[in-house]
Amino acid sequence: MDAEPTIVVVDDDEAIRDSCRQTLERSGYRVATATDSFSAVKAIRLQRPDLVILDLKMPGVDGTELLRRITAEHPGLDVVVITGYSSVGSAVECMRLGAYDYVPKPFDTETLRLVVRRAIEKRRLAVENEALRRTLAGASVGEALLGESAVMRRVRELVERVAVTDSTVLVTGESGTGKELVARAIHSGSSRRERPFVALDCAALVETLCESELFGHVKGAFTGATATRPGRFELANGGTVFLDEIANVGPGMQAKLLRVLQEREITRVGDGRPIPVDVRVVAATNRDLAAAMKDGHFREDLFYRLSVVTIDLPPLRARREDIPLLADGLLQRVQARRALPPRPLSAAALAALQGHDWPGNVRELENTLERALVLAQGAEITREDLGLAAGESARVETDIPGRDLSLASAEVEQIRKVLDLTGRHLGRAAALLGIDRKTLWRKIRAYNLG
Repeated sequence: MDAEPTIVVVDDDEAIRDSCRQTLERSGYRVATATDSFSAVKAIRLQRPDLVILDLKMPGVDGTELLRRITAEHPGLDVVVITGYSSVGSAVECMRLGAYDYVPKPFDTETLRLVVRRAIEKRRLAVENEALRRTLAGASVGEALLGESAVMRRVRELVERVAVTDSTVLVTGESGTGKELVARAIHSGSSRRERPFVALDCAALVETLCESELFGHVKGAFTGATATRPGRFELANGGTVFLDEIANVGPGMQAKLLRVLQEREITRVGDGRPIPVDVRVVAATNRDLAAAMKDGHFREDLFYRLSVVTIDLPPLRARREDIPLLADGLLQRVQARRALPPRPLSAAALAALQGHDWPGNVRELENTLERALVLAQGAEITREDLGLAAGESARVETDIPGRDLSLASAEVEQIRKVLDLTGRHLGRAAALLGIDRKTLWRKIRAYNLG
């Protein structure tokens, strides 16, 4: 917990609000106030408090209904109820609905301090116990990021340090380096881990659909909008939104994203009413955003909003010493997922893996190992099973006269083999090659393999 716990005080009586705020601020707490249920919901989502102090009798939606909503949307958030209509019945009902304690009006400042101190201490112990439980269970956010190289140790350390904050994070790196894996590790190591992790591939959307996907739309907002639908930000409320390939977002959506990050509220397409959201944003890109800003293709103010913390993932060729550990972990994952018999890597196969440049990075490595497991006939995976002629073989056999050792020639041969293996099923072939269908189709046309 922070050194200064945050408390939201909800009461329509200005004198009570001010009295509570002054008393609690003098006791070292950060205090936000709200006058009704609507502003209370917004304050709780934005402040993510450690405690709520709630008056039961308010105009509009009363405190009992708000208490139900708070306990449903924010499990583990304690609520202290205050009311001038003290009775055994209302006290029992509040406790049944999940209130931590019940303080009747009028109350003195010392009583308020005592109840709040007990509630905050309870939450502090709960947070510490959860952290201890996760440690004992081995649930470290770094376990998902395999590798013992110095650069990967730094990445894991940064992930662990930023996970416990609410800072916006920008993850950079080549395709296939594991940017979404880092985003999920940040989410799983945060206090938001019990809430949704919602990912969106910005490169897969046309500009006209991006706003609806992110912010949702109401019925009739555009042709085909037959029902009201929430967007990714609403679905992730309380959790994390992962915006992959953020550099592909157009200028119009960049401006709207910037406003969401600043105001912490979204507006559905076709609706003018703002909806408060409490999300942590992790964005990723394989492009140079500094160059994109210089060219005028990416907003400078949005870049600085997204890159409060930047985590740069190294390509696999820059950490070859991690390949044996990675290969072992990936082989176990593939064997379990495909129900394949276990086969270890031969010494020659492991040397070939470490000698290859891996333009597709970890994703290419995993696909290569899966293909080798499917094709291998012996008790272990051999260098030939890997099919890495464009990598290690080309470097070793450069003295063979008359042989076409070009990268293009090796790529043509590999694509032809995989197409034959899959019966020319483009989806399966692309997956085994570690590329997408569009890239495979372009290569088939370029190499006249149709």
